[in-house]
Amino acid sequence: MKQLSAYYKTLVLFTILLGSSLSVAQQDPQVTQYMYNMSVINPAYATAELDVLNLGGMYRSQWVGMEGAPRTASFFAHKPLNDKIEMGISFTNDNIGDVVNESNIFADFAYVIRVGFESKLSFGAKAGVSFYNANFDGFVLQSGDRTTDVAFNNNVGQTFPNLGFGAFFFRKNFYLGISAPNVLSRKHIETENGIAATGVENVHYFLTGGYVFDLSDNVKFKPAFMAKAVTGAPLSLDITANVLFKERIEAGLAYRLEDAVSALVNFRVSPEIRIGYAYDYSLTNLSDFNSGSHEIILLWDIDLFKTSSVPGYDRSPRFF
Repeated sequence: MKQLSAYYKTLVLFTILLGSSLSVAQQDPQVTQYMYNMSVINPAYATAELDVLNLGGMYRSQWVGMEGAPRTASFFAHKPLNDKIEMGISFTNDNIGDVVNESNIFADFAYVIRVGFESKLSFGAKAGVSFYNANFDGFVLQSGDRTTDVAFNNNVGQTFPNLGFGAFFFRKNFYLGISAPNVLSRKHIETENGIAATGVENVHYFLTGGYVFDLSDNVKFKPAFMAKAVTGAPLSLDITANVLFKERIEAGLAYRLEDAVSALVNFRVSPEIRIGYAYDYSLTNLSDFNSGSHEIILLWDIDLFKTSSVPGYDRSPRFF
């Protein structure tokens, strides 16, 4: 059993390293409820709702039942300072098999301008640090000799500065965003003993969009998409179709191109709080080794001075 466990951890880690060095796999953590977690991927995301503090947290357990499977957690908070400037913070932690652990902490800034009677365009930047750690203690390769691969000779602990940029166009029933949340490439493993063993993370580009169709007074249809691109890897495309009932219950389906199908649901449990859940079923051969992926999200909009007549969640584009 220990040998099998070590095998799966080796498999997952080699996938990470191979994806980093050859750019054949995407490196940023995958998220299904992306439309509610926009601050993490786009610093230009803005609600332009004064006096409303937007908070959100997400936890994802991917490929449940598979040894070494990724676990991702994120948190964000943001608030307009005036009708043109919005500030926030975002945090993401990605843990893979308790071997590889990466955390990103950013401060976000967005500048909002009006481009029409109901339309606004914001430009954003994020700046912060990324903490990368790889702990190979107790990690046994099938050969029984860890020293045969220089990538596993020493634990890795590094800190990297990083920057991100984005643009976000939105109105009452529509949004479109483009961003690159990490624009500085990072090397995790340097040359050792004359052998090049370098892991590089490339820049990821995101294109997101969503629209709300009012089917009736109580029913809204809310399609959305997210395209993610990185050099040398296939395009990742998520298409989501949700239906909102009476501003309280939202449910829908999603498809990730050649990767997974998903079911999503969220509930407005109070005027300020919404909770959501998503389940992914893999369409690849990985489905033979896991029982799916689970993701939960909590969103909390706080009207700090009780001046808003309409709760922020009804106007915030993150609920598109």
